[in-house]
Amino acid sequence: MRWGLRPRGPGAAALATARSLWGTPRFPCRPGWLQATKRLLVQSVSGASNHQPNSNSGRYRDTVLLPQTTFPMKLLGRQQPDTELEIQQKCGFSELYSWQRERKVKTEFCLHDGPPYANGDPHVGHALNKILKDIANRFHMMTGSKIHFVPGWDCHGLPIEVKVLSELGGEAQNLSAIEIREKARSFAKAAIEKQKLAFIRWGIMADWNNCYFTFDGKYEAKQLRTFYQMYEKGLVYRSYKPVFWSPSSRTALAEAELQYNPEHVSRSIYVKFPLLKPSPKLASLIDGSSPVSFLVWTTQPWTIPANQAVCYKPESRYAVVKCSRSGDLYILAADKVASVASTLETTFETISTFSGVDLENGTCSHPLIPDKASPLLPANHVTMAKGTGLVHTAPAHGMEDYSVASQHNLPTDCLVDEDGVFTDVAGPELQNKAVLEEGTDVVIKMLQTAKNLLKEEKLVHSYPYDWRTKKPVVIRASKQWFINISDVKTTAKELLKKVKFIPGSALNAMVDMMDRRPYWCISRQRTWGVPIPVFHHKTKDEYLINSQTIEHIVKLVEQHGSDIWWTLPPEQLLPKEVLSEVGGPDALEYVPSQDILDIWFDSGISWSNVLPGPDQRADLYLEGKDQLGGWFQSSLLTSVAARKKAPYKTVVVHGFTLGEKGEKMSKSLGNVINPDVVINGGQDQSKEPPYGADVLRWWVAASNVFTEVTIGPSVLNAARDDINKLRNTLRFLLGNVADFNPETDSIPVNDMYVIDQYMLHLLQDLANKITELYKQYDFGKVVRLLQTFYTRELSNFYFSIIKDRLYCEKENDPKRRSCQTALVEILDVIVRSFAPILPHLAEEVFQHIPYIKEPKSVFRTGWISTSSIWKKPGLEEAVESACAMRDSFLGSIPGKNAAEYKVIIVIEPGLLFEIIEMLQSEETSSTSQLNELMMASETTLLAQEPREMTADVIELKGKFLINLEGKKDMKITSNIWRTE
Repeated sequence: MRWGLRPRGPGAAALATARSLWGTPRFPCRPGWLQATKRLLVQSVSGASNHQPNSNSGRYRDTVLLPQTTFPMKLLGRQQPDTELEIQQKCGFSELYSWQRERKVKTEFCLHDGPPYANGDPHVGHALNKILKDIANRFHMMTGSKIHFVPGWDCHGLPIEVKVLSELGGEAQNLSAIEIREKARSFAKAAIEKQKLAFIRWGIMADWNNCYFTFDGKYEAKQLRTFYQMYEKGLVYRSYKPVFWSPSSRTALAEAELQYNPEHVSRSIYVKFPLLKPSPKLASLIDGSSPVSFLVWTTQPWTIPANQAVCYKPESRYAVVKCSRSGDLYILAADKVASVASTLETTFETISTFSGVDLENGTCSHPLIPDKASPLLPANHVTMAKGTGLVHTAPAHGMEDYSVASQHNLPTDCLVDEDGVFTDVAGPELQNKAVLEEGTDVVIKMLQTAKNLLKEEKLVHSYPYDWRTKKPVVIRASKQWFINISDVKTTAKELLKKVKFIPGSALNAMVDMMDRRPYWCISRQRTWGVPIPVFHHKTKDEYLINSQTIEHIVKLVEQHGSDIWWTLPPEQLLPKEVLSEVGGPDALEYVPSQDILDIWFDSGISWSNVLPGPDQRADLYLEGKDQLGGWFQSSLLTSVAARKKAPYKTVVVHGFTLGEKGEKMSKSLGNVINPDVVINGGQDQSKEPPYGADVLRWWVAASNVFTEVTIGPSVLNAARDDINKLRNTLRFLLGNVADFNPETDSIPVNDMYVIDQYMLHLLQDLANKITELYKQYDFGKVVRLLQTFYTRELSNFYFSIIKDRLYCEKENDPKRRSCQTALVEILDVIVRSFAPILPHLAEEVFQHIPYIKEPKSVFRTGWISTSSIWKKPGLEEAVESACAMRDSFLGSIPGKNAAEYKVIIVIEPGLLFEIIEMLQSEETSSTSQLNELMMASETTLLAQEPREMTADVIELKGKFLINLEGKKDMKITSNIWRTE
């Protein structure tokens, strides 16, 4: 039996140091010696002034092989951000992208960067998005792919223009278009520089000297070419249609530019449309003794003056009812009789019912214009979910309304101008009144005067707002440029079946959004953007565009940028051959269009500028869920229209960032998180400490990014604590391989301790799972799997049982070298596993690896490498069987020192006995691998219970579930007693 007084036994000071730095080693020894050691330890740690050090306290200091490393357990205060900056310089973060592009590798991974908007400071939403992309890029680079990633910015559009104009105040009214464009460009450039510096600080790998910008002349020229290609195919056209219109911005908007406010309050009304001419069936159901009216409900009273029809659902049942309060007869859907009567605070008596088709050819009177007839028309968009089952139809102010008007040749005149006020056509009472404000008041008063208003009430509901100005929009018909997406959508939906969406539910969400989109309005009535390259006739409703005009304009834009549209006279914007055909420079009858392209078209054609080749697709698009109706969709539609293929192979969709209680971030709530403050700390660093960029990156990776992502002080503190726990593990690994050279000191796998081989077996399984999770972009599971491994398998298990071998065996003892061989492999796998997530920490660790004399960047040395000989399923059964018994033993002595116990394990002869015997060949041993695992004074392995048991034996019987290839559960009895 091996006793504790070995040639390399520790002194008290050495043991105290080992315990304080690395945990207490376990020594299977005589209890008396162990207690003496405890006494020495207490004396050493207490530091009492009246106690002189024991004369033996220094004798054994050098006999313990304590871990040696300069790698710090924590980085406090400014140490974290300062260390990261040093690492970025030392490890060549800025050169990494160029280095990997120069490698000769067979595979390429293309992540197309959706351009952030160049109108503000970097925020945590940017951090979430850019860090996710960087994790994906670094993983694919380490696994051997050449990364194609070109950062970009969306530089045009109303948000920038509005900010510039608001900052200028009254001066803005006197600015020319080109002056506005110059100021908008300067504003965008300043925002780009701020964001770029932040992205670099976060460790985002890219060539930051070669980015794409949508205001670049070459980029703009490609937009114009794509526009004309689609025009030639008949996909782009000009038409008069209702569109979402922002009075606050004085421009048309696309669906992707809307935000729906769920707390918008509308003034909903119930209106009477008096029956004018009944259909034959309806005439037979009423006797003419009482007035008959159709009941209509609307949330937009201001549209009533533009009414052209009332729509019904042909297959639904309708009822003629008598109002108990007024005696009037009303017509509405039979299913809505009870609910409408309740809302109107009256009762209805049903006189008769009939089918919707029986309303065909009937008409009613306009409620504000008595001599105007509104026909009754069938329509599929009529529902019974709300209202009366009869829908007021104003073709100039509704997409479905316009469709009905097109089928039945109804007028589509718009009574509302660009500022959202009624025109003179609406009449003197309404002229110049804002439709959403005073105009609504007047319309309601007019209905009251006409005695056609039954009820008005406030309704809180979801309503579209301009995402830039945060003001409500209206729908108004105007002449705009559109993309006919009906045919494109069919092809696009077919192509989407071959695209992988993560999460899978995002595909259906995107298809639903496309289905709700009748057309795409791509013209905007603003200044800061790419001009629509057409010329309008001065007096006729005609426009000029052809291949000659496009080629001429494209060349000018490539050389000088799109400002030429506003700086050059019209005769210089047209090629000479076209100019001679349209009247010459002195009699030119055409002027340049004043519309610009929708910025979603701007960014949507970025695939044509950025992807490596004209026919290539990006391997990955990764953006927030709002892009399902935005950039994901505009990219798809333009790519399908231009080249009949999707621009991407995989689409990853992440959620939005919220405060840590799940609330929306806002300055008024004081919960806005500034990434720069997260990294460098705030003014009061006791409340806003400097966490560094890796904490920000860990927060991103550890979050469930496929839902909403919360952030706040407690979330950031937890991320920092997680990293510190990881650092502790890394410090143990680094410290215990200080005297190890893998090239000369490694032990062959089959000669290693069984428990060390077992760890390599687990390590290979970990590596395979980690790799697969990275491929699925499930970084949250990567983090959780790593945490489980280094907490449960390493800190709680493996490290606790190998300290004797590491600290107390001779330096070159094969038993010590065996676990060091495992530690080297564990360190390598762990570091490479988290490197894409924590690049600064990974590089810091790499600089501290003692056996790498001239450390390169971890990112230049490849991905995890494991060996097939690490896989040992049979060995796994042996160790996990022994672990089940170990857990039972340790669980029976909570809080006590296992080294004070001897263990007898009794197992009936058979397969399990042979497996456990791999860990201990002798009957009783204090030095066997099984005893190391049990952490006991000694372990005895028997095939049958001993005949005699002393009085101090505490018998523990347990039943353990051990999976031995379908064998039945084994019953194992462990007999345990305390040594005296």
